[in-house]
Amino acid sequence: MTKDEKWFDKKMDRREFLKKAGIGGAGLALGASGASAFFAKKVMGESAKADGGEELAFYGEHQAGIVTPMQKNVYFVVLDLHSTDKAEVIQMFKDWTDYSEKLVSGQLVKEDGANSYLPPFDTGETVGLNPHRLTLTFGISPAFLTKLGLDSKKPKEFRDLPVFPRDQLKETYTGGDIVIQACADDEQVAFHAVRNLVRKARHAVTMKWSQAGFAALGNRKETPRNLFGFKDGTANGKTEEEFKEVIWCDGADWMRGGTYMAVRRIQMFLETWDRTSLKEQENTFGRYKESGAAFGQKDEFDEVDLDLKDDKGEPVVPVDSHVRLAKETGVEIYRRAYSYSDGIDEKTGQFDSGLLFISFQKDPEQFITIQNNLGNVDKLNEYITHVGSGLFACFAGVKKGEYIGQALFE
Repeated sequence: MTKDEKWFDKKMDRREFLKKAGIGGAGLALGASGASAFFAKKVMGESAKADGGEELAFYGEHQAGIVTPMQKNVYFVVLDLHSTDKAEVIQMFKDWTDYSEKLVSGQLVKEDGANSYLPPFDTGETVGLNPHRLTLTFGISPAFLTKLGLDSKKPKEFRDLPVFPRDQLKETYTGGDIVIQACADDEQVAFHAVRNLVRKARHAVTMKWSQAGFAALGNRKETPRNLFGFKDGTANGKTEEEFKEVIWCDGADWMRGGTYMAVRRIQMFLETWDRTSLKEQENTFGRYKESGAAFGQKDEFDEVDLDLKDDKGEPVVPVDSHVRLAKETGVEIYRRAYSYSDGIDEKTGQFDSGLLFISFQKDPEQFITIQNNLGNVDKLNEYITHVGSGLFACFAGVKKGEYIGQALFE
């Protein structure tokens, strides 16, 4: 064994090796074959990038998981407070800050002590895994502020979403006090993060509802397709200026640098959709299915032109199409939607599948305006039902040495 190999063998314990190598079989084989430590470390670095070793900072001006390039998986949970002790809730957010910093960097939430008769601090299902670009995003509802006697700090625009036309909301998927959105390129990493955060806060919260979801991402630059086969999120802004205009709150209160999250759990009737002709599917969205381009355009990102007419003088983009009704409001939101599939509906024998629609906007009225305009007119309503709904204020980012939501409690 060479001098370099001895150093490598001494310095890299098994957990750290696997973490940096992304459990890459190539890295393990190289170590066994006698390759130099320098070359092995180089390959490990490349493998880590491929297998999720790229870490995203927890601290920053804004919370991660909002404009972060989408990850492949989400684990989304809504919690109810069962404690109205402000000091206890503040401590919970402090604990979550400590845990979150470690989770997004792939560390255990806390190292175990010498007493093996106690439960481990970390549940352990991600030992040996990279963080897989894990992000954690936290928000609270209007009810959270009421429960803690903080109504005086409630921004005037922050209120529960209204009931929209064609809603068939289920209490199970509506309301709640706190939201945690965990996104990662590995579904076990996302679940592990939420599991450990909830476990730490069992004294103060109970789980109301949760949803695992996935995004069909070939690469990070592509727009994912929903379960109807259409691209979802094409119209999202991509520059910091657009983010400032659409997403980030700029008032003088505790929401400065934060944003409002609207969430809708949308059931999709796949069997009905699958019996629909391609032409009718495209008319429903107002986009070509394969390219994602709006009618009358060639590229997915070409501007939607609502004034285009066909040879008969009829609008090229149908008057009841989803794209037209959203575009004509002149309002923008930032979409971050994930598909879900929860087995089979016992009553119908059909897929229990749909879309976990999540959007971010600096004012909830942006989302409300669009949803009201879709109303009863949207042709997409023939194939979907909104069964869950919620609005949450997502805090600004966390500075080193501070805790999640600190500005609210000061």
